[in-house]
Amino acid sequence: MPLHLIGLNHHTAPLAIRERVAIAAEAVGSALTALRQREAVEEAAILSTCNRTELYVSGDTADAVLDWWMQHAGMSLDEARPYLYHYADQDAVRQALRVAAGLDSMVLGEPQILGQMKDAARTAEQVGSLGTNLHRLFQHAFAVAKEIRSTTGIGESVVSMAAASVRLAERIFGDLSEQSVLFVGAGDMVELCATHFAACKPKRMVVANRTIERASELAYQIHGESMRLTQVAEALPQFDIVLSCTASSLPIIGLGMVERAIKTRRHRPMFMVDLAVPRDIEAEVADLDDVFLYTVDDLAGVVQSGLASRQAAVAEAESIITGRLGDFLDWHARRAHVPVIQAFRDGATQLRTQELELARKRLIRGESAELVLEQMATRLTNKFLHGPLSAMNKAESADREHLQQAMRRFMAGWDVSE
Repeated sequence: MPLHLIGLNHHTAPLAIRERVAIAAEAVGSALTALRQREAVEEAAILSTCNRTELYVSGDTADAVLDWWMQHAGMSLDEARPYLYHYADQDAVRQALRVAAGLDSMVLGEPQILGQMKDAARTAEQVGSLGTNLHRLFQHAFAVAKEIRSTTGIGESVVSMAAASVRLAERIFGDLSEQSVLFVGAGDMVELCATHFAACKPKRMVVANRTIERASELAYQIHGESMRLTQVAEALPQFDIVLSCTASSLPIIGLGMVERAIKTRRHRPMFMVDLAVPRDIEAEVADLDDVFLYTVDDLAGVVQSGLASRQAAVAEAESIITGRLGDFLDWHARRAHVPVIQAFRDGATQLRTQELELARKRLIRGESAELVLEQMATRLTNKFLHGPLSAMNKAESADREHLQQAMRRFMAGWDVSE
């Protein structure tokens, strides 16, 4: 049965489009039930996060899936088409494996997506839309992701300013789940950093920006809060981690502001990252005893040391996916033969039943048991051979050769021992 993966993600669509087609976690179950009612949709699962929405489907057509999705999102297919991708069969399996391993994530190698995929499979199973094909696909993806994470360095080395910021924060605070994080600015760099920090599930995340609408958009994406830039001075003592990257020509966070914040915090440490050029945070802040301030230049060395290691890990992970892809495709191909094998077995059983019934009637009439058995064996042999021999005699030359090879393989498997 054909496999399809239809979706869009942060590589193909802006946030404004992603949020329109997203399906809330609490609505996925009912959405799957509605989707299954569409013709030719045998199995279905939905993975919907802030960075992607993907529909995994086993069935004869993807058209019904697209029609349903666009109706659910309230969009026309023409409007959404530039952002969509559609993978079928082998390509769909490869994409599923890459997603599970974190190779298609905004944060390369991040582990959060694996848990989200497990939730998607669990929901599909609960509503009865996870059949044999998709169940096997997800279980295979989970196993491959585990292998990649345990045998490569895909999640170890940092290769971006954002990842380096998280790594340094973890060195200072350890587990970030009890920390409060303030992001100053809402551009691309802050968005990337916010995504990295969100994966660590801090206690609180707030986005401050001159334009409150943009701050609110990013805050919604990371399940955080928003505030105006003018509120930063008063709110600063509440945050353990501050990351700033704006286009301001002058510092936004001055020495006096941080001194007051540290005093209010009773000298609990504060980790600050200034990714702006020119700087957002006055350089003198680095001299304060309870502040750990890092600039772009400070993080550059951390990034450079991890780049080669991560690239080698990615190449190794892709190689593992290529190898494990064949395992699933082999299983899927064998699965496609099951109806033929069952039909063949049913036909043989029917012939056996007919001949046994005839033999019993002849024995009841008093005919020789030896003669009845001999003729039953002959009749069964002739009936079993009639179909294959007739097909070979009627076949064209090329097909006849294939049939002959198949028959030789069948005969090689005959067990004639007593």
